[in-house]
Amino acid sequence: MRQKPPEMIEMEVEKLEELLRRAENREFEEQDYQTIRTVLASYFYVTHLIGEKNTTLARLRKLLFGASTEKTANVVGRLDEPSTAHDAAESIATSTPESQTPAAEMRRGHGRRKADDYPGATRITVRHESLAAGDPCPDCRRGTVYKLTNPGVLVRFVGQAPLAATVYELEKLRCQLCGKIFTAKTPAGVGAEKYDETVASMIGLLKYGSGFPFNRLDRLQGNVGIPLPASTQWDLVQAPLPKLVPAYEELIRQAAGGEVLHNDDTTVKILELMGKRSQQHAPAEAADAGNRQRSGLFTSGVVATRAGRRIALFFSGRRHAGENLQQVLKQRAAELPPPIQMCDALSRNMSGELETIVAHCLAHGRRQFVELYERFPEGCRHVLEVVQGVYHNDALARRRELSAAQRLAFHQAHSGPAMDELHAWLVRQRDEKRVEPNSGLGMAMSYLIKHWEKLTLFLRKPGAPLDNNLCERALKKAILHRKNCLFYKTQNGARVGDLYMSLIHTCELCGTNPFDYLNRLQRHAIAVAIAPGKWMPWNYRAALPAAASAS
Repeated sequence: MRQKPPEMIEMEVEKLEELLRRAENREFEEQDYQTIRTVLASYFYVTHLIGEKNTTLARLRKLLFGASTEKTANVVGRLDEPSTAHDAAESIATSTPESQTPAAEMRRGHGRRKADDYPGATRITVRHESLAAGDPCPDCRRGTVYKLTNPGVLVRFVGQAPLAATVYELEKLRCQLCGKIFTAKTPAGVGAEKYDETVASMIGLLKYGSGFPFNRLDRLQGNVGIPLPASTQWDLVQAPLPKLVPAYEELIRQAAGGEVLHNDDTTVKILELMGKRSQQHAPAEAADAGNRQRSGLFTSGVVATRAGRRIALFFSGRRHAGENLQQVLKQRAAELPPPIQMCDALSRNMSGELETIVAHCLAHGRRQFVELYERFPEGCRHVLEVVQGVYHNDALARRRELSAAQRLAFHQAHSGPAMDELHAWLVRQRDEKRVEPNSGLGMAMSYLIKHWEKLTLFLRKPGAPLDNNLCERALKKAILHRKNCLFYKTQNGARVGDLYMSLIHTCELCGTNPFDYLNRLQRHAIAVAIAPGKWMPWNYRAALPAAASAS
């Protein structure tokens, strides 16, 4: 007889260690007995599965860790027949005139890149070795050659250290009579400083943009014969902070005026605020947040969108995501209407006393059914298929480049009936006791019913997103740094990391070269301080000519 799957719980290593410590001291809390019972039931269930001959490694991995992706086709298999709503929405999309089809659709091809795909590469024009425009043709000797608009292209990659160095040996001459020494002048364009501003930009991009630790870069630079100690890297990366702060503060100010603000958080380690050190370094935000007893540390991500422009901000410390969002919204202009706030249903994501129109993440509600599909395939399949239709319709709206109002009308027409039917089905399952309320499926259904209004805000409010995936992707920056660099040593180090991550990821969201942007902010620090609004990742190139002429 098949054993019934137990209720699965997620437990962090720190919580498990606390439970073991209480067990050793015989200081059990009330909830510990239920936790131990669940853990043991899970253990026996897994051992039972391993003993079954039809249990494959792939099935066991999927049960324990979930599917490799959460796409409906990978979880429940491909649908036999698309729904009528899908057909109707698809027919509207395909009936769009060809002239309205977006030009930037994904290109199908062999995967090779064009020369235009390398905007950061050095470009060198190579003249023909023997011919010029207007010369007689050396082949037929009757016509003349002319220059083609499309030149031949050769792309060549060269390996080099992330941080290169040049040694200038300045020749010295001494007078044999008076002894005066004459030293060669430094070549034009070479500054007297040992480290160019591009060094700090590259270190910041490697460390905070790609999660490359200082010690790892130290070893790499040493291996290629250009040593750069980790301690020197830190000095270099924090030195330009006064030049970068005006742009960072302007990003916060402009994010406060966003139409939609996504927020969420993840854990972080700041050694100065952990263990006994925390008693000596009380966080500055403890007083205003009322969190003197709070021991958790978080990196909050806030992504603001307005008129197609996206700004990413990061804040590390004891504040939760909602408290950090509240600090951002304090700079919002009073005449602006309340923004849409997209987050999951955790209370710590709420923004406090400041008014927002809260929307909850549909992907969070859907994910519970993905995790439960192996145990409750029929009920989960119905929910996943309906939500799949909603995302399908949203993809069609993006492909047609609909405005916020048009997208709202499109969802109301094609997603609204399916969602209404799903809500009625969920309520019917609950009221008619078709699902055990305390089971995993019952609690997943209760979550949807409880937060239905905020989960379906996209059916009533123009511009409301379906999910919080934009912020989830932004937090991968902080998670990558945590996985590779492990921790920040001090609060100041965390602030430096937040600043660089915010500038770098905002550049990525705007399609701007973050390396060039960080260089420009340092080279034109005075102009940035005077008018930071002109030096945002999306418009700083327009300010370059005036800054160059002023200098």
